[in-house]
Formats: sequence, structure tokens, C-alpha cells
Amino acid sequence: MKRLAILTGILALAAPVALAQTSTWVSDPNHSEVDFSIIHLSVSKIHGRFGNVKATIVYDEADVTKSTVTATIGVDTVDTGVDARNTHLKSPDFFDIATMPTATFTSTSVAKNGNHLNVTGNLTLHGVTKPVVLDVVGPNGSMTDPKGKVHTGFSATTTLDRTAFGIGTKFPAGMVGNDVSLDIELEGIKQ
Repeated sequence: MKRLAILTGILALAAPVALAQTSTWVSDPNHSEVDFSIIHLSVSKIHGRFGNVKATIVYDEADVTKSTVTATIGVDTVDTGVDARNTHLKSPDFFDIATMPTATFTSTSVAKNGNHLNVTGNLTLHGVTKPVVLDVVGPNGSMTDPKGKVHTGFSATTTLDRTAFGIGTKFPAGMVGNDVSLDIELEGIKQ
């Protein structure tokens, strides 16, 4: 009987520890964005950003392969700092935000890669879905805000071929580079 009581006590203590190993984080839209850069006229880089990033990360620290990521990015928020260029990027020549205002990402696998994570998933952008791999660093520590909410950060990078997603296909690579570098910064709030 004493053994049963001890075993029950151990299991009762172990349950909260097991639950604590998986955490859910929702992105803070005021502190999350997707930045991009692309070569222009084969001589210089143009930088821009997308805001309105809504992501949910379920992070299993005991087994990262059980972690998941889903995200929606407001492509209609594209901002390069130049109004005329922003208008052109929003047009059917590039993103066609009137019919495709968002991009989505859904992870299909997560793997440890040294101090980083490789998050593989399907990116739907401009009506085209392609697999991509994100090189992720995070979670980057944690901090509790004045309201008692715990925050952490995730950073990710990847490179896309814009033509594979049907973006700006009438513009040759000498005018607008094919490769687009993405830098993703997410500040997550623990749920």
C-alpha cells in the first residue's frame, strides 16, 4: 500500500513537469515582422517589410519534432519606404493584393540542427504553395511584462525564388533578382 501511495505521489508530481515541457506562443503583432531584401538592376539591394504577422508556435522542448508553427502574413502591408514602389508591388505585376492579400505558412516538420531548428513547411504565397525550410533560432530567453505575460523571441531566415511563386514573372532577373532573402522576427506571448 505504501508503494502505491509513493507511486501515485510521483506520478502526480511528474504530470505538471510533463505539461510544462510544451508551451504555446502567439505572436505579438506590434513586435513581429517579416523583412525582405532583393537585388535591383543587379547592383543594389532593396529592403522592405511585411507587418500584420499572426503566428502560433507550439513548442515541445522535450521533443522539438513534436513542435508546430502556423502563420499568416499580411502581404498587403508591404512597405519599402517608397510609396510608388509599394503601390507597384501591391499591383497584379507582383503580389496582386486585391485577390491575394495574405501569405500562410504551416509547418510539416521541425528538427534540431545544432543550436538552431530547421522548420520545414508549406508556404502559400500569391496563390502558389511550395515547401520551404526556415532556419530558426529560439526561443530566445524569456521576459515577463508588467501585466505578468511571458514573452520570448524567435528569429528565422530563408531564401525564396519569387518566380516559383509567380511573382513579378514578367521582370527578368537582371532587373529584379529572383532570390528573395527573408528575415522573420517574432515576439511570442505565452498562452
